[in-house]
Amino acid sequence: MAIFGRNGKGAPFDWLIIGLGNPGEKYANTRHNVGEDALRLLAARRAVSLKGGRDNALLAETRFVGPDGANERTALAFPITYMNESGRAVGALVRRFRIESPEQIIVIHDELDLPPGETKVKVGGGLAGHNGLRSITQHLKTQDYLRIRIGVGKPDSAHVGKVHVLAKIPKRQREVLDKAIGEAADAAEMIIADGVNAAMQRYNSKR
Repeated sequence: MAIFGRNGKGAPFDWLIIGLGNPGEKYANTRHNVGEDALRLLAARRAVSLKGGRDNALLAETRFVGPDGANERTALAFPITYMNESGRAVGALVRRFRIESPEQIIVIHDELDLPPGETKVKVGGGLAGHNGLRSITQHLKTQDYLRIRIGVGKPDSAHVGKVHVLAKIPKRQREVLDKAIGEAADAAEMIIADGVNAAMQRYNSKR
C-alpha cells in the first residue's frame, strides 16, 4: 500500500505535525523531548488536547491559518512508540489522514549539532544520527519531510550523547530551551501560513 496519496475515505488533511520524544513521566523535561514540548505548545495555543487512541500516538485535530487566511486542516501527533520506533506511528498517521506529500509533514525534534536554544528549519536532508528521524525515513521511504530542529548542544564526548539527550534539562538551560520551543511552534505556524522558504529565511538567518 502506498504511503502517500488519496488512500482511504474522507477529505485529506493539509498538514501533519509530529513532535518527537519518548513517552512517560521518566522522559518528561528531557532534551530528547523538546519536540513533544513544542507540539504541546501548539495544541495549547489552539485549546485542543492530545488524546490517545489509534496509531500509537497522542493526537489532536485542529486548523491553522494558511495562505490568504485559509483554514488548513492539521493533525498534531506525539508518537508513543518510543523514539526509535516513531516511524510506525507516522506511517499509520500519513495513511489515516491521507497526506499526499512528504512536504506536508513537519517533524519537530531535538538536534545535537545545534547549540542549545538555536532553532532551524530544514527540508529533507540527512538524519544526523537521530533515531527518530531514521525510523520515520524507513517507514515513509523518503527523507523529504520538513524538520524544525531545536538545538540541545553536543556533549564533549560522543559516547555520552545518549545520556545527554535523556537527561533532565538543567535549570540553567531551561529558559533558553523554553524560548527555542516557542520559536519552534512559531516556525511551524509560519511554514503553514507563509511557506517553508519564508520560515527558513526567518529562522536560519538568525545569529
